[in-house]
Amino acid sequence: MITKSLGSNGPQVPALGIGTWAWGDRIFWGYGALYGQAEVAAAFHAAVEAGIILFDTAEIYGWGESERLLGQFQQDSHSPVCLATKYGPVPWRLTAKAVLQAIQDSLNRLQTEAIELYQVHWPFSFLMSDETLFGALATAVQQGVIKAVGVSNYDVGQMRKAHQILATYNVPLAVNQVRYSLITRQVETQGLIAAARELDITILAYSPLAQGLLTGKYTPEHPPTGARTMDGRFKPEGLRQLAPVTNLLQQLAEVHGRTMSQVALNWLIAQDGVIPIPGAKTAKQATENAGALGWSLTMDEVAALEKASRPWLQ
Repeated sequence: MITKSLGSNGPQVPALGIGTWAWGDRIFWGYGALYGQAEVAAAFHAAVEAGIILFDTAEIYGWGESERLLGQFQQDSHSPVCLATKYGPVPWRLTAKAVLQAIQDSLNRLQTEAIELYQVHWPFSFLMSDETLFGALATAVQQGVIKAVGVSNYDVGQMRKAHQILATYNVPLAVNQVRYSLITRQVETQGLIAAARELDITILAYSPLAQGLLTGKYTPEHPPTGARTMDGRFKPEGLRQLAPVTNLLQQLAEVHGRTMSQVALNWLIAQDGVIPIPGAKTAKQATENAGALGWSLTMDEVAALEKASRPWLQ
């Protein structure tokens, strides 16, 4: 199984993780109505059984419920897992002390003494400076309560600044978590992928299946219902525009005896320094995600998918 490191000297993990936004989120995902704790617990254990150990959450997911669920599940597991969570820099948290308290709150919900990867959920330096924020995170590393520092949704300039500040404390910036898939490739055009490789920063790719657009589940004849109908990509015309990519995914899925989702995830795994973190609400979804590991597209197939998806570089 392919493994990759979280940053220059972070832990080695399989080249695919699980995102847990849907674990506990009632507003967007319908937790508690469409599925519940039993389903996400089964997803956790199926992922671990398949060799996946990286689970990404955030304090804001389900207002802490995702962290609480992960804390409970990892206590029940006999296998080591790598927990990553995220801190929300909001206006009423103005001091280094507030940052350290947020870390402690996440530690309590996750039921752990140290968090493997602690990320800043989005850039915000209007009321608290980056120097204060990343200085506090470096202090937390020195205290041993977090092992690696990451950011999320940072552009190239913001990522470089965070890297530079942390370097003054001899703490590497391990990760930048961004939206990245075959049909969301703007981070390449913006130079973020190249800069991350230059600085030895790992990219965690969230929404790697574009909220289901790359799974084959939706077609112009069978568009989705619910919140996705607000997104033009899910309307019949948007789905027709995806045909060059989805048709190729289907062809490659048949060649390799895989699903379209597994092919789309494997394309991301083939990118240097990139780890996709698809979501999973059920054991079936977790097992299907894991099926992206243990095999590889050929170089020609990777190149063909890159060519077919070039319209989504912008």
